[in-house]
Amino acid sequence: MRKYNEPPGSEITPPELHARRREFLKTSIGVGLLAAVPSAPTFAAAFQFGADAKKSPFSTVEETTPYKHVTGYNNFTEFGPDKDDPARLAHRLITRPWQIEIGGLVNKPVTLGIEDILKLAPLEERIYRLRCVEGWSMVIPWLGFPLDVLLRKVEPLGSAKYVEFISAVQSENMPGVQYHYLDWPYTEGLRLDEARHPLTLLALGLYGEVLPKQNGAPVRLVVPWKYGFKSAKSIVAIRFVENEPRTLWNKTQPDEYGFYANVNPTVSHPRWSQARERRIGDFFKRDTLMFNGYAEQVASLYTGMDLRRSY
Repeated sequence: MRKYNEPPGSEITPPELHARRREFLKTSIGVGLLAAVPSAPTFAAAFQFGADAKKSPFSTVEETTPYKHVTGYNNFTEFGPDKDDPARLAHRLITRPWQIEIGGLVNKPVTLGIEDILKLAPLEERIYRLRCVEGWSMVIPWLGFPLDVLLRKVEPLGSAKYVEFISAVQSENMPGVQYHYLDWPYTEGLRLDEARHPLTLLALGLYGEVLPKQNGAPVRLVVPWKYGFKSAKSIVAIRFVENEPRTLWNKTQPDEYGFYANVNPTVSHPRWSQARERRIGDFFKRDTLMFNGYAEQVASLYTGMDLRRSY
């Protein structure tokens, strides 16, 4: 029986990943039996990490998705192709010590530990919609601060037009990277003006606690008007570059995953429509909103662009 009324795996996973699923599960099931879906955060965890986070005016007023779904149903291919693989296997991810190298076309390249990043700005709680290309969505109370706080620290050069994000590869701890059907590490990119937009969040937590490993610990990107795969997880490097960086899914399947990945219900994925979505935990579908409901804030970034071609 499928969980949370999602489409069947063969419809929501690229064909080559689906074909390898049986092989992958044979190798990972032994480890998976040792891991459990995490419980909700304790009061102590919330008090220590997120109790002082200010409420952001950018937050949606929609009802948040239950914690068990947010932390139990994830895309994190480094831990496997199925949505429950990260919750079963991500406990193996080593998140301390952790450093992020920030460089490229900048005046002040720097390497920061996660503790340094936490000191850059007060945490905010931002309740954002998350819309995934497979047709499901969530509403998540993230903890973080605008990515631009970090970007200003390194002083990008005038020649920097894009920002590239590179995720961790821990071969011993991430079963998915042992299979070479994807070009690891996971890489993503934004135009510099997208990266500096006030909505673009550097997330370090959710639901009042430190970011769970299956959700991209210890630090990830959240770009709420784009499909979820643009929000790189477990980031270890940020680079400022002049030319559009090649991203993992765009390299793998360029006809299905464009660079921009703006939520656009009028542009169908080659294998399914994007006009409707199912909020995890709900039975009925709802209409997909242009820019995931953030059109008023971000549509001006794409003035003059053909959003059917630049998908």
